Amino acid sequence: MIKVSDNAKKKVITLMEEDGFSAVTDFVRVGVKSGGCSGLSYDLKFDKQKEEEDKVFEDNGVRIIVDKKSFLYLIGTTLEYSGGLNGTGFVFNNPNASRTCGCGESFSL
Repeated sequence: MIKVSDNAKKKVITLMEEDGFSAVTDFVRVGVKSGGCSGLSYDLKFDKQKEEEDKVFEDNGVRIIVDKKSFLYLIGTTLEYSGGLNGTGFVFNNPNASRTCGCGESFSL
């Protein structure tokens, strides 16, 4: 399961509406792909369709879909949003990551 903090929820809903998506009917697709300075990087985008192999979660009013392969890397992750002076953006708090990069966009196991 992937959790969504209150700050991330607010930002996700705002961005979805700006991009023509609905938080009620559409999804946030969270995935993992090869790359980044630590070996694996997070992929975050909006999607209107669920694929057959996708895992579907809902937390804090946000509907999330994760492909089967990425799910293993993301179990227990919390999606957060930071808007402070040290940087703005989504942050993945992933208990499975043994190392993350300074920007928080990539990790390794």
